Amino acid sequence: MKIASCLLGAAIVMGAANGAQAATLDVVKQRGELRCGTTTGFAGFSAPDAQGVWRGLDVDLCRAIAAAVFGDANKIEIVPLNSQQRFTALQSGEIDVLTRNTTVTQQRDTALGIIHAGINFYDGQGFLVPKSLGVKSATELNGATICLQTGTSNENTLADWARAHNVEYKPVVIETFNEVVNAFAAGRCDVFSTDASGLASIRISKLQNPDDYMVLPEIISKEPLGPFVRQGDDAWLNIVRWSLSAMIEAEEYGVTSANVDQQTGSPNPNIRRILGVTPGAGANMGLDEKWAYNIIKQVGNYGESFDRNVGAKSPLKIERGLNAQWTQGGLMYALPIR
Repeated sequence: MKIASCLLGAAIVMGAANGAQAATLDVVKQRGELRCGTTTGFAGFSAPDAQGVWRGLDVDLCRAIAAAVFGDANKIEIVPLNSQQRFTALQSGEIDVLTRNTTVTQQRDTALGIIHAGINFYDGQGFLVPKSLGVKSATELNGATICLQTGTSNENTLADWARAHNVEYKPVVIETFNEVVNAFAAGRCDVFSTDASGLASIRISKLQNPDDYMVLPEIISKEPLGPFVRQGDDAWLNIVRWSLSAMIEAEEYGVTSANVDQQTGSPNPNIRRILGVTPGAGANMGLDEKWAYNIIKQVGNYGESFDRNVGAKSPLKIERGLNAQWTQGGLMYALPIR
């Protein structure tokens, strides 16, 4: 695994056009590694550990795509990007896929030359406050100073919500995520507003005394997060989309990194298709028939990734909620591999 510095080109439109003309799968195979755009450091989703190895829910998705393409989840290059850089990097071809807690919106899918390839985390915008502020609800934030990161959908979402609820506030908009965190921790603003998953990450990993802070109960938006690719390359779109779907469907059928070899002997026709025992799915995408087997063996199913990065086995302890399987009351519903 390598980390690339971000060298963005200015010719966005030209880059998008060139990306659409080139077959991304061929480019990735020729290069010998997959370039994934991630955050510059967001615990639980994409951040380096103490040894400098990038880990997280979004990094696992990057690794899953590499496992599908190369049979080796470690053939990835991490490109850390801030909110302003992420779309330009994808449009210009600097990265092959954006696996970076990015909300799917109509405007992003239709006006930027990019398109989403699935949802790997259902989220919503919320509010983090110090308990000393003495508020229990977001509706009590009239007159508050609220920190936000520029270049995200959070600014417009907050403005719309505040207008609808007759709440006046003073925005403090800062460019980089870590600078926003530092401003909030230093008391430059009363409130930090971003996706609820981000607030959980900030509270546990960035603030000196996490118990002095609380996330308010209100969720003011829908923030479906997922990977993006360039428009115009449907073959690559399919590989990214179905790599994610394979992780979700594997969890549904109880196929894990620990039992995947045993499961190749399963009589269940769905499992046999997922694992390539019954051929076809791999050939449909120009991949080895063990593409999904390699994902599950090397990365795990969606539930395994969720638990170790953001769920019960992680410091964040985020509940599955909407990210539970559809059979468990959540929204994770894999498209069938058949």
